[in-house]
Amino acid sequence: MTAPTAPPAREPATIELDVRGLEAPAPLERVLEALDRVGPGDRLIVKFDRRPAPLYRILERNGYAYEEAPGTDCLFEITIRQRPTP
Repeated sequence: MTAPTAPPAREPATIELDVRGLEAPAPLERVLEALDRVGPGDRLIVKFDRRPAPLYRILERNGYAYEEAPGTDCLFEITIRQRPTP
């Protein structure tokens, strides 16, 4: 009898989401929906035309890390990842 083998590791995914031009609360709703697809090692890159301050509190409370940077074709580009579990 052979020991079971683990499934092959998958490559981390990059998910891009553009919420520029949408009226509130649509940008926040779209980001929250996209977070369901973010697994360990994945990153979600979101383009905003205004600073999404309410989103930051939601991310912190739900175990996500984020980085805010000026975008090349938008005001803010936010990269979101799952925070590693200790």
